[in-house]
Amino acid sequence: MQLLILSCNTGEGHNSCAKAIAEYFIFNDASCQIVDSFGFISHKASQFISDWHSKIYRHAPSAFSHGYKFAEEHSEFFDEDSTIYHFLTSGTTKLYNYLNTGNFDAILCTHVLTALQLSDVIKKYPLTLKTYFVATDYTCSPTCNLSNLDYYFIPHKSLLNDFIDLGIPKDKIICTGIPVRRIFYTTLEKSVAKQLCGISPNHNHLLVMCGSMGCGPIEKTTEKLSASIPTNCAVSVVCGNNQKLYKKLSQLYEKNTQIHILGYVNDMSLLMDSADLYLTKPGGLSISEAAAKKLPMVFLNAVAGCESYNLRFFIEKGVAQTADTPKEVSELCLHLLNDKKRLQNMSDAFYETFEQHASKNIYEIINSNINRTQENMRK
Repeated sequence: MQLLILSCNTGEGHNSCAKAIAEYFIFNDASCQIVDSFGFISHKASQFISDWHSKIYRHAPSAFSHGYKFAEEHSEFFDEDSTIYHFLTSGTTKLYNYLNTGNFDAILCTHVLTALQLSDVIKKYPLTLKTYFVATDYTCSPTCNLSNLDYYFIPHKSLLNDFIDLGIPKDKIICTGIPVRRIFYTTLEKSVAKQLCGISPNHNHLLVMCGSMGCGPIEKTTEKLSASIPTNCAVSVVCGNNQKLYKKLSQLYEKNTQIHILGYVNDMSLLMDSADLYLTKPGGLSISEAAAKKLPMVFLNAVAGCESYNLRFFIEKGVAQTADTPKEVSELCLHLLNDKKRLQNMSDAFYETFEQHASKNIYEIINSNINRTQENMRK
């Protein structure tokens, strides 16, 4: 079996999802290839979209939120006659030619815009392969209904009506969960993980991260935390790819033994195992990783847009809380760290709520469909 995954560089979440799926397929001796779908428009276009997405996401989150809301309310700007649609589908022929040279058995999209690109291929050219879309947020993204793939993998059964209401046929929807890497389904004993991370096993540990870009009010929140942090508490702040933030915070807290400033972290699984509480923005992939770990969370609503739906979903399920300002967020985190019963209740709520091993679910569905198709061809 050979799977092609069409992803894109609009944030790391879609690529992380693609990598998680590929990891499971390869583990099961299947072939999997991840391709930047925007590259079929042009490499310059892909880089332009990626660069501006990062700039807006990090420096103008309100613009990102307004753009998402606009897309929700004006789907006509993405219909077949729109300038945006013509731009997105300008690489349709290149994508189709690529599909013909790859000997693929199935195609999966991890972004709604890549699903629109693939749908245009289906409309204009003969394509017999099964096509799939996996949602990477706990909502039905705007314009999802403008795509026309065979199956839609969604994060949770309670979101079924959201997708149906937007126009996705019920018989095309399958609840699988959001794929995360296999390591997040393993757990190291917390005291051991703390020692490996340089944290005293007797200390409460707060993990702080706002995505790979290090966006949001991390600096202000860290300042509030440092001003009132008790002696039995440690805080690890992950700055991701934000080198400017990393350098500034490293200088500010170089003498504070309770505040640990980290840059890009390769082993987030270990850090999560060491944490008692996770302060983060509600990005679909990062909070799904925490969900696999049963790690209670506090949310910074740093970007809004689709993440507002993620925030609402997790809070309603009783596994996360939030507050409005950095000061209030800081107070909430320190309060929860001292409330072990509440943290345990939040952790326990994960067991009742979340689908596990999404990559495994997706692999089994795609593999079954391929086997069924091959059997029909032999008859």
